[in-house]
Amino acid sequence: LVWGLLDMVVDGQYAVAQRIDEAMDDVEDTLLEEGGAPRRVRMKGFALRRGLSHLRRAVGPMSEVLGQVMRNDLGLVSEDMMPYFRDVDDHARRAADLVEQLRDRINGLLEADLNEQSNQLNDITRKLAAWGAIIAVPTALTGYFGQNLPYWGYQTFWGFLMSLGLIIGVAGTLYYYLKRRGWL
Repeated sequence: LVWGLLDMVVDGQYAVAQRIDEAMDDVEDTLLEEGGAPRRVRMKGFALRRGLSHLRRAVGPMSEVLGQVMRNDLGLVSEDMMPYFRDVDDHARRAADLVEQLRDRINGLLEADLNEQSNQLNDITRKLAAWGAIIAVPTALTGYFGQNLPYWGYQTFWGFLMSLGLIIGVAGTLYYYLKRRGWL
């Protein structure tokens, strides 16, 4: 009776771990897409991790319980039933190993998704900084010339063309440089 009960419990734990593994396959495909996963998929990943931690608390001590039941000095298990209990102990160890592997896997997946989000944020920040630098050039030049300070060609048409050419030339050069470096 004890063997049948323990066998049923351990097999149920292993079946739950396998179902979590199958659910994790679906999450894995979405989490590893470029640009990161949508929030609902990340939340499903966190729910799987939480479920795994609950399962781990149930599966972890099972091998120790079976070890105590199978101790020879207690005499709880007869010699003819010992192979059956060893089989259940083997299943309990496999279930515990599977839960640990799944835990490492989901943690790795969630960390990979976080790294992807961080990389995407870095790319966006770099592009914003590059556009800020390009916009700063005309702002600085027009601010300087807008103070009514005398400069080459002050109040002449060719002076206006020279300042416009300087703005376009410096901003264009900066754009080309940043585009070539992969910032834009």
